[in-house]
Amino acid sequence: MIDDYDPRLSVRGTGEPLVLVPGMDGTGELFYRQLPLLERSYRVATYALRDKATSMDPLIDDLARIVDAITGGSGPAVIVGESFGGALALSFALARPDRVSAVVVLNSFPYFSPRHRLKLAILALRIVPWGVMSFVRRLTAFRLHSPHTHKTEIRRFIELTAAATQEGYRNRLRALTGYDVRERLREITRPTLFLAADRDHLVPSVQQARLMVDRVPGAEMKILKGHGHICLIAPDLDLAQILAEWRNDTDRPREPRQ
Repeated sequence: MIDDYDPRLSVRGTGEPLVLVPGMDGTGELFYRQLPLLERSYRVATYALRDKATSMDPLIDDLARIVDAITGGSGPAVIVGESFGGALALSFALARPDRVSAVVVLNSFPYFSPRHRLKLAILALRIVPWGVMSFVRRLTAFRLHSPHTHKTEIRRFIELTAAATQEGYRNRLRALTGYDVRERLREITRPTLFLAADRDHLVPSVQQARLMVDRVPGAEMKILKGHGHICLIAPDLDLAQILAEWRNDTDRPREPRQ
């Protein structure tokens, strides 16, 4: 069977393999501020999600291929996912634990609730012309981004996400209708960090992170104070520093979580 999927794989830097998993836009372009910081310590892969996938399974297979590509097929990688990408990262850690050295999940969830919001969003994408989406992104910017993200960065966000497709958005929403890993979180055995923005108006990220950190053995959580859902383009968020502090601290004795 001919596969017309183009992952637009890009690899930068040297060091431990790390894969950045895109969110709902699926473009892989929104990690641009973090890449120069991460590539100093990691061999970093960015890629685009398959638009035709309507469930997590083919996306898990694609991510396995990306890990193979960045590791030469011999070893695991750090998997970092934000929002929808966080859901995919968790699904991948459960399905392919041997390909994962650590998991970092940003502003995500183990189950999307309420389900009717997904159905309404899927319906809206069928009815509303796709060309209206850039206007919607501008209109909702104050609720999606960190309050201190500069307007030029928001404009760049809108320009980069213009490459996202209506089919991709719709199918990723469909994938979430069958996504629920709440009862399997205890099976995740790799070091796991949950990052949650306290001004996230799209997902109750702090609440969801607390739920997940209580279920994943040994997991840690960090609240990103003053940040919104789309925070990786904010000027004061350094994912490489967060990872360094977390991973340097993993061997220290910890007090039991309350």
